[in-house]
Amino acid sequence: MILAGDIGGTKTVLALIEPLADGTLHSVREQTFASREFLDFEEILDLFLADQPPPTSACFGVAGPVVEQRCQTTNLPWLLDGRRLQQKLGTDQVKLLNDLEAMALGMLHLPPEDFVELNPAAEPQTGNIAVIAAGTGLGEAALYWDGQRYHPIATEGGHSDLAPQTEQQDRLLVYLRQLFPDHVSCERVLSGNGFSHLYDFLLADRFAPACPAIPAAHAESEVDRNALISRLGVGGEDPLCEEATRLFAELYGAEAGNLALKLLATGGVFIGGGIGPKIRKVLESGEFLRSFAAKGRFQPLLAKIPVKLALNPRAPLIGAMHYFADLLGKQ
Repeated sequence: MILAGDIGGTKTVLALIEPLADGTLHSVREQTFASREFLDFEEILDLFLADQPPPTSACFGVAGPVVEQRCQTTNLPWLLDGRRLQQKLGTDQVKLLNDLEAMALGMLHLPPEDFVELNPAAEPQTGNIAVIAAGTGLGEAALYWDGQRYHPIATEGGHSDLAPQTEQQDRLLVYLRQLFPDHVSCERVLSGNGFSHLYDFLLADRFAPACPAIPAAHAESEVDRNALISRLGVGGEDPLCEEATRLFAELYGAEAGNLALKLLATGGVFIGGGIGPKIRKVLESGEFLRSFAAKGRFQPLLAKIPVKLALNPRAPLIGAMHYFADLLGKQ
């Protein structure tokens, strides 16, 4: 029995998986928890595993840097320790993966119908693959091709410097420095909260009047401000929200192109995370792809790289499911 988990800043999904003789995985139980309602991860484990058979192995994709099998989560006050989890679960087969590392593994197990190709000029090639995912935060990972198979590599590239490429983006950086004087990372705009930051910048930049439906910044409201900005933007229902969403796609494409260059990702780029499918219409408009390929002398190379939007939100969990199952299959 394999215990798999996708541990994120917003939600935690756990699953008990039974590998079958034909190589497929049978889901015995799966449950989703609101991460912020729990003091630590072990509370969730106790709830999920009550009256369940003990797992023989466990793999968790965690939103944060994993160093020596320990992870202080980036957007939660949780510390996960692989050795402690081994003792708790009664098995030495426990693995902590960065959530994007798990997502990268999961992408390899998704069927073709779970992807949308954003680059009509793509020329499929063999080589490294880049994985980028905007959600609660911005995750980045690599799939290194050794000539026979892929190996996932975790990064914390989402926290690298935001690099403006237009006059509007120059003004955006100046605006963001007032909010984050120590460091302006890509994640500040390419995440859920990024929609609010972009909207507030455009309002301050006098792009258009404020949208009456959007609560003012820092106002107490039960409205999910970021979700509403993106929804109105995708639907073209408000000029300010529409421009915020367009700018999000432009910045997302630019950072995806940066990652593709750094990894020489001739095998393609996978776009994961919860935001991509919600703004699919904007990503398919060409804004993302234009920024992705706008890399000067390397534009011809990037213009041919496949860029696939993943529609299946379970990729990190699927990756965690397959970590030990794939090892068993290779023995």
